[in-house]
Amino acid sequence: MFKRYLSFLKSTGISPYIWTVLGILPFYFIFLSAHSTLRIVIGILLTISFFIVYRLAYISKGWSIFLWSSILIIISTAMNILFSYVYFAFFIAYMIGKKKDRATFLTLYILHLVITTISINIAIILQEELLIRQLPFIIITWISVILLPFSLYSRNERGQLQEKLVDANKRISDLVKLEERQRIARDLHDTLGQKLSLIGLKSDLARKLITKDPELAQHELRDVQQTARTALNEVRKIVSQMRGIRIKDELKRIKQILLAAEISFECNDNLQLSNVSLLTENIVSMCLKEAVTNVVKHSSATLCKISIKQMKNEIIFSVIDNGVGCNKSEKFASGYGLIGMRERLEFVNGTLEVNCENGMTLIMKVPIDVKQIEVEELE
Repeated sequence: MFKRYLSFLKSTGISPYIWTVLGILPFYFIFLSAHSTLRIVIGILLTISFFIVYRLAYISKGWSIFLWSSILIIISTAMNILFSYVYFAFFIAYMIGKKKDRATFLTLYILHLVITTISINIAIILQEELLIRQLPFIIITWISVILLPFSLYSRNERGQLQEKLVDANKRISDLVKLEERQRIARDLHDTLGQKLSLIGLKSDLARKLITKDPELAQHELRDVQQTARTALNEVRKIVSQMRGIRIKDELKRIKQILLAAEISFECNDNLQLSNVSLLTENIVSMCLKEAVTNVVKHSSATLCKISIKQMKNEIIFSVIDNGVGCNKSEKFASGYGLIGMRERLEFVNGTLEVNCENGMTLIMKVPIDVKQIEVEELE
């Protein structure tokens, strides 16, 4: 029992006790300052009415907020003038701070602050003895009327922004998964699909030749076997890419590919990149691989340069070759994997530029996202 009480106290603090005292105090002030039964009855009715209307004002929406809030302010003012009890202003300030609409909040805040200030000054001018005795607490209450609503409103705004941030991160996570599925689908279609089609055609051909020309049929079956092994290796590569690719590791593989294709390779790979998220590295690595594959397949180049420059707000990756170049026709724009590269870069707010003078140059620009880096470091 005691442990449960300590847990409750830790989660709520002393605020429930403060509100309880503030809820009991008006009756003390009523009996202290009232000299007739009628005034006592009026004070009790005002107090009970306040708490009923307070509940309605707290849960109301639309125009009714202003109606109930106005009644609350009137009751609070009456209690201040009749019984020198100003602490209902705490309740109203708290309720105003919980309003989410900015226009409603500002309207009620200004109205409450002005009327409370006027009522306190009137009570001081009238030289209410009970109010003057508690003047330090009156000043604290007035300061609370100024600061408490803004404090609560700011906290609620931060809470709403936090919820939006969590929702945005969830949506980004879903988009990352969708992009990864689309990438795997493209890779399977571009690599495995072609190989499986070839296996099917050669198998049909071998079946037809097995009685007519057994030697040629065996040759076709050997091709089927080799194609199947190649497809299996490509599946393994796709699976390994799903684990994520670092730019530094991708540059090593690019060097091996170009060396095997007898194309000279130049790169400033000793540059230390900073503030590059894992997602960005993965996407840029895939784009670099696609660009170099195009150089090997289509450019007839003897030299390939990869330049990496880190600027203040972005990183620029350039793939340059001295091959046959290209033309900017619609057929070229939709080929060579450029659509897939653009889609991947756009996912991280990056861009792709193509220059076809003196060979071919692909320029990829990706922004630096420091917040994403901080999140990954925390994880």
